[in-house]
Amino acid sequence: MDPKDIKWEELGFGYIECDYRYVSKYKDGKWDDGAIITDSNIVLNECACVFQYSQSVFEGLKAYYTKEGDIVTFRPDMNAQRMYDSAKRLEMPPFPIDRFVDAVEKVVAANKHFVPPYGTGASLYLRPFMMGTNSVIGVKPADEYEFRILVTPVGPYFKGGAKPIKIKVSDFDRAAPCGTGNIKAGLNYAMSLYPIQLAHREGFAENMYLDAKTRTKVEETGGANFIFITKDGTLVTPKSDSILPSITRRSIMEVAEKYLGMKVECREVPFTEVKDFAECGLCGTAAVVSPVGMIYDHGEEIYFPSGMDDMGPWTKKIYETLTGIQRCEIEAPEGWIKKIN
Repeated sequence: MDPKDIKWEELGFGYIECDYRYVSKYKDGKWDDGAIITDSNIVLNECACVFQYSQSVFEGLKAYYTKEGDIVTFRPDMNAQRMYDSAKRLEMPPFPIDRFVDAVEKVVAANKHFVPPYGTGASLYLRPFMMGTNSVIGVKPADEYEFRILVTPVGPYFKGGAKPIKIKVSDFDRAAPCGTGNIKAGLNYAMSLYPIQLAHREGFAENMYLDAKTRTKVEETGGANFIFITKDGTLVTPKSDSILPSITRRSIMEVAEKYLGMKVECREVPFTEVKDFAECGLCGTAAVVSPVGMIYDHGEEIYFPSGMDDMGPWTKKIYETLTGIQRCEIEAPEGWIKKIN
């Protein structure tokens, strides 16, 4: 697609094929030099490990134009580290962190004409991913892998932008069979496809997953972490070994404490406490910060005092401060912003 034909303000969260992508292949125990290529298609044997045993991991981050006309990314080294850890968990050769960041810079620079203009509310979404590519029929890790980064311009993840969404408490567990939720693997996300489509058919934007063991503590949604605000202005976010270590959530915790002077708590959150919070939001690379207005729990509707019309006051401050840092309108902590040359 020609970028001149894109209506930036009307973009949803979907795939638009761009001109270039980054590819590096692993064979005989080492990664090749990698390259920017134009071919968006991948040709694999029917017995490739990624098809047979879902050996794959992925990440997600964004690039933006600043008011001054620079293109920047937000904490790509954190995405690199998380993908490194995810790959190790799935017996895949980790892609070096410095090469990951370099690949991000190269693929954004190559597709800079697809970075949405400043002020449109859109961004360039990057999807780094890695998969086992050689034929494997016995249950074992692959010997060959491919690391790629595709890019696509996107709008808001949830329809309605800043308008609060409705979610439901899921009857399903978030944990995948691999035994941990703290990696970005295709298997983990595939487990949430049925519950999320069911929620959509029932009129909800997302699911709230509770801990699989006791079903009494808040964990996360299918694609984002939770943040809560107490009536006295304390930021609370669930602590659990089975949820994704969200880069956005960790950044919000620092922003809330150091920029907004909020008290911050990362702790177990009993579901019985949810009704007492003043505000609720979802956070993640795709969602950024999306307000939640109501949680449906098997016939009971829990509405937050912040309401269904707009973000709550503290959630809005967090959103505006975080996005201000991401777009270089507010001075960022050292190392958070990577400028693309």
